[in-house]
Amino acid sequence: MKVMLIAFVAIAIVALGSNLILSWAGFSSQERAAGLAVRLDD
Repeated sequence: MKVMLIAFVAIAIVALGSNLILSWAGFSSQERAAGLAVRLDD
């Protein structure tokens, strides 16, 4: 049980850390999907 909880905590740390690092590096889904040909309705 203890090993499973440690694994869950490790997964959460890796997921949050990678999300923060990739967002900081400019690899968010908004920045990757947006381009000059995107129309935004007002």
